Amino acid sequence: MERVERLDGVEEPILVSDGVSLGYARVSTVDQNLEGQRQQLLQAGCYDVYADLGRSGATMARPELEACLRALQPGNTLVVTKLDRLGRTVRGLVELLDSLHERGVKFRSLTEGIDTSTSTGRLMFNIIAAVAEMERELIRERTKAGLAVAAGKGGRPPRLQPHDVVEARRLRDVEKRSVQAIAKKFKVSRSTIIRALRTDGLASAGYGGNKLSAGSRGPSDDESSQT
Repeated sequence: MERVERLDGVEEPILVSDGVSLGYARVSTVDQNLEGQRQQLLQAGCYDVYADLGRSGATMARPELEACLRALQPGNTLVVTKLDRLGRTVRGLVELLDSLHERGVKFRSLTEGIDTSTSTGRLMFNIIAAVAEMERELIRERTKAGLAVAAGKGGRPPRLQPHDVVEARRLRDVEKRSVQAIAKKFKVSRSTIIRALRTDGLASAGYGGNKLSAGSRGPSDDESSQT
């Protein structure tokens, strides 16, 4: 078949006949060379090669790939030198290959030896799909774990358990222990004890942010330590 030249600036792709292969090449930076991929694809029998220069595989915003996908018709084959030329994530690859399959377009990757027109190639595709499903499950589990932590249902347990707070209150109220002494007993910081006592309703002891009058002030840390 005579190759039809694609003109720069023409958005509409040139549709090709049934059984024709189209190649796609990509490099991430403008200083990399596309020629090696282009030659491999032409030698593999590609009628034309679409190439994105300086485009990351992490995004699908690749004009030449979009043009190539529009040009592909049922019975055509998309060919790449390596899978990572299409994308960097297994999930993204599977979604793209699924869409090609639904359109009746075959797929080949020269390096990995994947050819969806063969039983072995379809097996490889199914393995990739299984890995993608596992990846989705792991993402869902991590998301659920993150939501549980945010809702207070997971994460690191509190330093003081409820019975520890009760004991800390008894030490403060009954034995008149200093906050520093209580913190040392439970091997936590002084601020942890203060927060626990405040939460437990000990604002009256002078740790809830309310100032007490001089006549009603409880014993200070220094006074308690001398008791």
